[in-house]
Amino acid sequence: MLKSVKLADIAQKVGVSVVTVSKALSGQKGVSDEMRAKIVAVADEMGYAPVHAAKPYQNKSYTIGVVTFETYFEKFASFYWKMYQELATRAVKRSCFSMLEVVAGYDEDNLVIPKLISENQKADGIIILGKPKKDYLKMLYQNKKIPMVFMDFYDDELKVDSVISAGFHGMYRVTDYLIKNGHTDIAFVGTIMYTESITDRYFGYCKALMENGMEPRPDWIIKDREYGSGSINDYEVKLPNDMPTAFVCNNDVTAYMLIQQLENKGFRVPQDISVAGYDDYLYAEFGDSKITTYSVDMAEMSRIALSCIIKRIEGTAVSPTVHIVNGSLIERETCAGVF
Repeated sequence: MLKSVKLADIAQKVGVSVVTVSKALSGQKGVSDEMRAKIVAVADEMGYAPVHAAKPYQNKSYTIGVVTFETYFEKFASFYWKMYQELATRAVKRSCFSMLEVVAGYDEDNLVIPKLISENQKADGIIILGKPKKDYLKMLYQNKKIPMVFMDFYDDELKVDSVISAGFHGMYRVTDYLIKNGHTDIAFVGTIMYTESITDRYFGYCKALMENGMEPRPDWIIKDREYGSGSINDYEVKLPNDMPTAFVCNNDVTAYMLIQQLENKGFRVPQDISVAGYDDYLYAEFGDSKITTYSVDMAEMSRIALSCIIKRIEGTAVSPTVHIVNGSLIERETCAGVF
């Protein structure tokens, strides 16, 4: 006969008190959304059944709509496709169903409302995956008829739950890593102000430089896309006349394309120039990644986004919050020291 799972067993595995586990499983206040979701998941995994309940704890079932944009799916399999797969997988574990809608560029330009919002698709809540253009974002918010959560971006003007990676801290760590390896001439590649995420990463880069007595050079702040299209595919980075010893890029796809461009011009990576990225994601067409990067924790971002939207659907959420998810620095083959 299998041993019954007790609250103390769950508490020990999660690393919290029995009181916290009890509050989480009974829906009481005093436990964060993230901790409650973690406790519920562990309880399900361990087969916990409440002693005084007729049947074990179960999540309610909801339909979650995920809206993203053609720009992020252009030409190659997208970082956001992988993120949606994480969302869909975790939605199933929460007894929820997910639907994806990719808004065409024409519809975004002409402020066409997504079908998941304008038509009777029976979505209980919407996750907006990736930042749309400013006017489209305002239109979405003004036409919001159901609960909404932003994922991988935030907007200071709109009071909506948002889940983002730790761009500021992550790029700070990448830049600091290069500095500790002897680099003092470091350029940043990313179109500042295109999204809050890119801008946050730029400021993390600046902080690492300034802490070490260096100032960002205007000619070493390099765009990786145009403001209009937002596409990084086939965009040729304009290399500076005075080359740095290292580049930090706001994503791995930009880093990959920069490496190809540098090698075509006769530079060796990392022997002559080091290149680091962000995301820990490359298109499958590019092969295995060898890029030193900061890995985004997609699984944790997806878990928090689902927790937020379910909370909004159930009407138990508090004030909107920007949730920042830490990742980890991964050392690979595209950076070398200059001692």
